[in-house]
Amino acid sequence: MKYLSSLGLAALAGLFAPVQAQAAETCEGTPGTGKAKLVLEATTLHNAVGEVAFTVYADDKKRFLAKGAKLVRARVSAATPRACFWLKPGYYAIAQYHDENSDHNFNRTLFMPKEGFGFSNDAPTSIGLPSFESVRTPLSAPGTVVRMKMRYRR
Repeated sequence: MKYLSSLGLAALAGLFAPVQAQAAETCEGTPGTGKAKLVLEATTLHNAVGEVAFTVYADDKKRFLAKGAKLVRARVSAATPRACFWLKPGYYAIAQYHDENSDHNFNRTLFMPKEGFGFSNDAPTSIGLPSFESVRTPLSAPGTVVRMKMRYRR
């Protein structure tokens, strides 16, 4: 398996780190008073083909992974799997998937995913989906970087 070079750096930096000043990047939403920058990064992709979709859900167990219940979504190139959003500080649940064929669908067989996926806090998914509590992650006022491992079940 071939991993992107960010794996070692992500392991050293930890899953969460304060947002540091860097080159200007375009983020979803509008910065302003009462907003914090949420940066999402996917690690351990098998390749740089297609897109990575990051989906952010509000702090509501009933809305997590429900059809049409997303708060925001960004699709980015798998070559640079990083997205950011301006949101109010609080708690969120985050899901990601590696859309290798860029069809905007999370492809799966009857029993398992065909494409890579992951969740905030690298929540475990040994059988079924992770619990909402295990995925729930904070966004602090200064901002947060959340790094998530991409998992494949091939």
